[in-house]
Amino acid sequence: MSLPLQIGITGGIGSGKSVVCKLFSCLGIPVYNADSRAKWLTNHNPRIIESVIALLGNESYTREGNYNTAYVGSLVFDNEELLKKLNAIIHPVVMQDTTDWVGNHSGLPYVVKEAAIMNKAGDRNSLDYVVVVEAPLELRITRILQRDRRSEAEIRAIVKRQVSDEERKKVGDFFIKNDEESALIPQVLMLHDIFKTGKRSH
Repeated sequence: MSLPLQIGITGGIGSGKSVVCKLFSCLGIPVYNADSRAKWLTNHNPRIIESVIALLGNESYTREGNYNTAYVGSLVFDNEELLKKLNAIIHPVVMQDTTDWVGNHSGLPYVVKEAAIMNKAGDRNSLDYVVVVEAPLELRITRILQRDRRSEAEIRAIVKRQVSDEERKKVGDFFIKNDEESALIPQVLMLHDIFKTGKRSH
């Protein structure tokens, strides 16, 4: 059986990419959340656990065996070299996990992969198309304030650290406007009709 098309869905914090993915899920399309899956693997994959402890020390995991996000974050936040080494441990395992997951859905026209950070389709990934979910910055900040226990200053700092909207536009093949003026469902249905043909872009 042939492998499904792989559709990447990305967007800045508060853009609503998770809502878009839920709509695809309602259409019966399997969704792989790369960020939450990476967290799960970091907590449970023995290869990652051993390598992270070797790189950053025993404090990288709590006594209960949970990944110590605050401690690791404090080490890598301003240390780009260390962050690269950490990513080099986690990313290959997540990539293999993704490949296995896609293989389990052979015969379907397409699957969806959600991630905050994404390259252009075919650029060091196995994606066929990338969909960028867009929303105005102030609306995104309002959404996050309603959703998370974070201050506006914290949220703006996160946005600043993320890829800019201009950079994100460069990776997109399709765009979904989630600005509370454009209807969301028709945009998802239109893309569903395109992707379910199973035609690859390259």
